[in-house]
Amino acid sequence: MKINFDKNKIIETMKKVSERTMRMDMTWDWPCGVAYYGICKAYEATGDKEFLEPLKERIDELIDLGLPSVWTVNACAMGHALITLYDATNDKKYWDILMSKIDYLRKDALRFGDNVLQHTVSAGNDFPEQAWADTLFMAAYLLLRVGIKQGNKEIIEDALNQYYWHIKYLQEPSTGLWFHGYNNINKDNMSGIHWGRANAWAAYTMSQVGDILPEAYLYPKYMDVAGSLNELLSALKLLQTENGLWRTVLDDKDSYEEVSASAGIAAAMISRGNPLHTKYSEKAIDGLLKNISEDGRVLNVSAGTAVMKDIDGYRGISRDWIQGWGQGLMLACLSLLLMSEGKEKDGAL
Repeated sequence: MKINFDKNKIIETMKKVSERTMRMDMTWDWPCGVAYYGICKAYEATGDKEFLEPLKERIDELIDLGLPSVWTVNACAMGHALITLYDATNDKKYWDILMSKIDYLRKDALRFGDNVLQHTVSAGNDFPEQAWADTLFMAAYLLLRVGIKQGNKEIIEDALNQYYWHIKYLQEPSTGLWFHGYNNINKDNMSGIHWGRANAWAAYTMSQVGDILPEAYLYPKYMDVAGSLNELLSALKLLQTENGLWRTVLDDKDSYEEVSASAGIAAAMISRGNPLHTKYSEKAIDGLLKNISEDGRVLNVSAGTAVMKDIDGYRGISRDWIQGWGQGLMLACLSLLLMSEGKEKDGAL
């Protein structure tokens, strides 16, 4: 895959998005976690400390103000930025907080069935025995990154087990698309909607596994990740709109185009590197850049979305406001674009 783009324009756009993101008053939870992950990716792609320094100041401020008394699956998303800060500074305080999240996920987080993490957003039992695609970014991908960093095979296997069962519960074999959630008590996918951002969480996080996991092909469950991703991306390319984007309900022409999902899906395509996806990736980048305001706001990003009861619930979610996940997924996508130059991929894995 070789995508044509203006490198300087992309970097300047990333700086605008990052600066606007740092003006948001986000606290220690998943919007902040996804947003700051994107800024960390921008730093890693460019090596420019202009991305990292304000982020470090803000996280230090949040630490000084006091950490949450309990972790949740969603709040673990902040662990991604802690990895980058620890790598950049070697300050053990970031690692210690990160490991408290990993300990929570490994020992205390609610699980069901074959050790599948239940999606939680508070200290309560929010969604009994429910698996949501969101958990892959907030927790499974974080476990994988830490397991690899530590060389801890048990944590790596736990992370891959999360991917494996989320694939089994959420991907629809007949379409290749993912549902938003699964209810293990009722053994169903609730409203059964192919929500755009759920498919983006799945596509993006699965696309990263093979990039970061050494000898991924030696882990049997990775073969399910690779197969699932291939099926998903081949289905998603057919649902891209004329504007290069994807809808908040992917296969519903009455749903609006949603930019955070589009950024996550485009990022997965770029990361996967399949040359057959080049034209879709280029079209997506063009559409994404048209949805960034002059002051760095990522536009047309849907608000936080539970597993809604019906399709109208998804269609009705507001997209009027700046959202941390929109900022972060846009930065992650543009960062991968920068890093795609000269990169070759094995299409089979």
